[in-house]
Amino acid sequence: MKRVLKILGFLLLALVLLGAGAALYITQALPNIEAPADLHVELTPERVERGRYLANSVCVCMDCHAQRDWNVFAAPPKPGTQGAGGDRFDRSMQFPGEFYAKNITPFALKDWSDGEIYRAITSGVSRDGHPFFPVMPYPNYNKLATEDVHSIIAYLRSLDPVATEPYPVSEIDFPVNLVMRTVPEPAHPMPLPDPTDADYGAYVTNAAACIECHTRSEKGQRIGEPFAGGFAFHLPNGAVLRSSNITPHPTDGIGAWDKATFIARFKQYADSGYVAPAVDWQAGDFQTIMPWAMYATMTDEDLGAIYDYLQAQPPVAGKVEKWTPPGAGS
Repeated sequence: MKRVLKILGFLLLALVLLGAGAALYITQALPNIEAPADLHVELTPERVERGRYLANSVCVCMDCHAQRDWNVFAAPPKPGTQGAGGDRFDRSMQFPGEFYAKNITPFALKDWSDGEIYRAITSGVSRDGHPFFPVMPYPNYNKLATEDVHSIIAYLRSLDPVATEPYPVSEIDFPVNLVMRTVPEPAHPMPLPDPTDADYGAYVTNAAACIECHTRSEKGQRIGEPFAGGFAFHLPNGAVLRSSNITPHPTDGIGAWDKATFIARFKQYADSGYVAPAVDWQAGDFQTIMPWAMYATMTDEDLGAIYDYLQAQPPVAGKVEKWTPPGAGS
């Protein structure tokens, strides 16, 4: 019996040492992605304009990297905060810790190299080598065409610097603080398809990260059918918002919509007469995180390409209960 206990003790010790070694490797060696040292992006007018479009209308970088006004429908960025960061994602919203969107104006990026910004966008790794929590959908941006990433960099460099105080350091719960170090990958850029190509819709849909919000997930893992909705957003007031089913199911999704209806759904928020209504979301008024006002500035061509791509996906049955008011359970 003593021999058995001794063997078990050695096995337990070996497991502890193995676990400690793995944790040490993960914390000290990962993510091991180098920033391109020789990247120098020329700020041409064409790049700045393309980057402006991507950052504001498709990838909507300027939506999260701002302070959103939750007292207005769809929580648009407060004027003057675009690019300055400050939006908070915390445990009250079911995040595994507390995270703040960073300042991405030249005020904060002036000492970053173009290669470091490229790595941050495509691999989710900061200048000092620590990983970003993937509330920023860098796994999607990982596949952007190289020139499109260069255009976003050029646009960020062209912004007016917005001074902000340093935001609090992110607090990351265990074991997510270890797991997220294994997520970043080197960039896998796709070629930018011509708008007439069949692949163009897939490219724009990926850039807009539609699948991230419109697919049910738990603890960072997708468990639902792609684009079938049901992703739960827990708001700090206790309400729960769930994303819509955007598969081509004829009754539960958008299968009954034609392209013009789909485009008009977005463009209504770009109408010159549209004024976003006030929302008392603390009292339980319906609110959404969908940045309608920013996606509304996407071109009809790109919105139509997204529609075509979604219509080519398998239809998935399942009507989503979009809104649970505070105190009504989840």
